[in-house]
Amino acid sequence: MIRIQLDTIEEMQVFGNLLAAMLREGDVITLDGQLGAGKTTLVQMIARALHTSQEAVSPTFSLVNIYEGDRKLNHLDLYRLESEEELESFEFEDYFYPEDSITLIEWSTRTPSYLPKQRLEMEIEVGERGDRRIILRDPAGRFEKLIERLTDEYPVN
Repeated sequence: MIRIQLDTIEEMQVFGNLLAAMLREGDVITLDGQLGAGKTTLVQMIARALHTSQEAVSPTFSLVNIYEGDRKLNHLDLYRLESEEELESFEFEDYFYPEDSITLIEWSTRTPSYLPKQRLEMEIEVGERGDRRIILRDPAGRFEKLIERLTDEYPVN
């Protein structure tokens, strides 16, 4: 587990830009944290860095938004799911195991048994001063180089 400290929204934007530059088709990133922690904001920053044709918005009611840009981006928000089995009502495999796109999943803790093992987990915590700490976990070891580059750029605690 690695913790990255981001003190300002500008630092978060730089983080989003750097992360977007390193993401590749097939990557899945989960984004968790309390309401208002900045999950959708980080998705928007990544989408901008990927030069998507539309501004990213939360797909809370549709579950998924797809954005075309430098690389195709799938954005899922699972907040409204009442059970994991609700995922089966749509073709979640295309998003959880993407081949030609990148997937960002907000509120992934709602579907733990469906998540791919090959994922980068991000948990966003809000500090007392409005700063953010991003906790990174790499359960399968797929993102070691990405994490190493991120931690070269940001304070780790």
